[in-house]
Amino acid sequence: MNKRPFVPVSALPHSMLSGYKNFKDNRLPHERERLLEMARNGQKPETMVIACCDSRVSPEVVFDCGPGEIFVVRNVANLVPPYAPDDQYHGTSAALEFAVQVLRVKHIVVMGHGSCGGVHAFARKDPIALSPGDFIGKWITLLSPAAEELGTQLKDETIEDYAERLAFQSIRTSLDNLATFPCVSTLIKRGQLALHGVYFDVATGKLQALDPETDMFQSTS
Repeated sequence: MNKRPFVPVSALPHSMLSGYKNFKDNRLPHERERLLEMARNGQKPETMVIACCDSRVSPEVVFDCGPGEIFVVRNVANLVPPYAPDDQYHGTSAALEFAVQVLRVKHIVVMGHGSCGGVHAFARKDPIALSPGDFIGKWITLLSPAAEELGTQLKDETIEDYAERLAFQSIRTSLDNLATFPCVSTLIKRGQLALHGVYFDVATGKLQALDPETDMFQSTS
């Protein structure tokens, strides 16, 4: 039997081990009863957040949430694919289905952010990041409908500014894609589920939310 390519726990990055020790010594005593209750009775979050896996953007940190408060799925560029049932593997769609049909969340938030590497790679047409021979290249093509809706780069517009506009438009497209899932659209019609779009600026910490009346992003404070 081949040995699995794992290393002992002592070889974990020091920052992770020290971070866990800090959690165990300081936060865990305050969260213990809550965690015990959820271990016995299961999780009951009311909100699902679909966010980017960017290490700078943690929904739990941005929204100051404790254990069990939000159900989070993260992927490259916080994208939601359209409803497409087949025999392939669909991580984001599976998490969405679980959140809606099992956890019965009442809110789904698509959380985009500034300086997104995936969005910027698409905007720059980066040949390495968008290679058709790997997973990321195929995944990032989900940005194509948003780019088509946005149109070409404006005259005198920098690629950085265009990428930021694309990030905003991608949130709108992901919200549209969410509505293609029957389990989502049915609950929306019944008034039992609400969709939200937000954008977090990494540099400033500013949060903007999509206004359904104007279809524009507005500051939350």
